[in-house]
Amino acid sequence: MASLTDIRTGLALNLATITGLRTAAVMPDNPNPPIAIIQPDSISYDDTFHRGMQTYTFTVIVLVGRVAERSAQNAIDAFCSSTGSSSIKLAVESDKTLGGKVYDLRVTDMRAYASIAVGEVNYLAAEFIVLCYAD
Repeated sequence: MASLTDIRTGLALNLATITGLRTAAVMPDNPNPPIAIIQPDSISYDDTFHRGMQTYTFTVIVLVGRVAERSAQNAIDAFCSSTGSSSIKLAVESDKTLGGKVYDLRVTDMRAYASIAVGEVNYLAAEFIVLCYAD
């Protein structure tokens, strides 16, 4: 049975395959961009009979610095692509079982491409929704 911590750690390891992208399986106090932060969103229990499967929903928040608007948007655009060496979707799905911790996973959506403030610093961010199916 996979734990929430195991799944978060596995997602961070998959995302670490993107060159130059830092990853955090837990919310950092002071993020150092570019960084992908894995945040649990919800768990749907008992999706099959007799506690056979749970569906875990995660939000992967990608932050980039806003020093130069154009370069920040180009970086987020590359992370949002479904192809290429910076693709969040490809990186997350590079090991769809997280080393055997889950049955399957998939990135379903990118949403909230926007400027956000963390503490007193503004970042450009995008959120990616990841579904993981585990027992």
